[in-house]
Amino acid sequence: MSTKVTDFTRGDPAKHILRFYWPLLLTSTLQQVYNFVDMMIVGRGLGDQAFTSVGNMGSIFFLVVGFSFGLANGFGVMIAQSFGAKDEDTLRHRLAGTIILSVFISVFLTAGSIILLPFFLKLLNTDAVLMKDCLTYGYIIFAGLTASISYNVSSSVLRALGDSKTPLTAIITSSVVNLALDAFFIFVLKMGVGGAAAATVISQVVSTLICVIRLTQIEMLHLKKSDFKNERKVYIDLFKNGIPMALMNSITAVGCMTVQHFINGHGVDYTTAYSACSKYLNLFMNPAATAGNAMSAYTSQNFGAKRFDRIGQGLRVCLTISFVTYVCLGSLMVLVPEPLVRILIQGDEAVKLACSFLPICGIAIIAVDCLFVVRNAVQGMGDPVLPMWSGVIEMVLRIGAISLLIGTIGFKAAAIAEVCAWTGALAVNVFGFCRILLPNLKAGRASIRYALPQRLKVK
Repeated sequence: MSTKVTDFTRGDPAKHILRFYWPLLLTSTLQQVYNFVDMMIVGRGLGDQAFTSVGNMGSIFFLVVGFSFGLANGFGVMIAQSFGAKDEDTLRHRLAGTIILSVFISVFLTAGSIILLPFFLKLLNTDAVLMKDCLTYGYIIFAGLTASISYNVSSSVLRALGDSKTPLTAIITSSVVNLALDAFFIFVLKMGVGGAAAATVISQVVSTLICVIRLTQIEMLHLKKSDFKNERKVYIDLFKNGIPMALMNSITAVGCMTVQHFINGHGVDYTTAYSACSKYLNLFMNPAATAGNAMSAYTSQNFGAKRFDRIGQGLRVCLTISFVTYVCLGSLMVLVPEPLVRILIQGDEAVKLACSFLPICGIAIIAVDCLFVVRNAVQGMGDPVLPMWSGVIEMVLRIGAISLLIGTIGFKAAAIAEVCAWTGALAVNVFGFCRILLPNLKAGRASIRYALPQRLKVK
């Protein structure tokens, strides 16, 4: 296996980003597809009630796993900046710090999520008929949370170094394992939703092992005992970048949990429809979210190398990707919502509700597509705080819209809540991007104008 990494600070930005993007897109698409097929197997094999129980857990998973994913991305930004600056010593110290912090975070989140799971389900106003399956599925998934966190951290480090191919290999392998075990546990062993959860955990272990083995083959990442003897500043820097990004995801999750609470209060048909719509949103936002991940790695390296002029070039490439995917996938949500929905669920009332949701989001999904790119650029330039505050605005707008509108327009209020949240968060991050990049561009041009006469004098 090649140990090549990618230096985004040199060469053509479009070629670099696209070469990095396609394996990353295949990776994230496979994740979404196998989650989608996993839900389809649950729905077809165990019925709408099991499907709804698993779908009802989505916002809780986002709260916990999203927190760990935000931390991993924050740590990855610091590692990418060190790589861009060609400071391998700092890179290794930050990697060692990331490993130590990840161990403690895994223990804390696993214990906390298992203890608080019944509380969260009650907070979501979960229907009594769904509670048993929700608990069964949730306890198994959260017991295997270390595998999920380990994959997020190891793949984030690989992306920081410009390697998007190894996570693809990991996901291809784990997807095959997951779907095979899904079918075996559900149809052969008759394990119900617990079988689907166990298959997910085992597949995450497989993907983690592949990424970790790849990391051990990169020479600059060979850690010595001295690398783990970090000063407090290393941990503070990692947390200063990771915690705001983790909180941003968790704050967003709180907004989603609140929407879920209002949805669940209107009965199982609402919950079933919302579960199906959420799956399609995650699937159709995926190409733009992947462009955002590419933008994060690209921006972090160039910001660390002080190549500010290249950041704007990368932004244009990633926004173009987002617009193309919006035209293709947004159109499907607007034009053929019912065939999409019936792939997952069968109940006529739930299908009707979902078909009122998807076209609204299909028209406006360009806002969240752009949000992924711009927000990741802001984070890559070393400002995780402003995106965190955009998460607060996103939460407030989402909760405000659902609470004000669900009593009058019903299920469509959930779609309006999403659109409001996306638009508000995008506006904040556009402001943040301009606030950081423009002064650095001016400073960079000034230093070039100053340096040129000095070099001429020397000659």
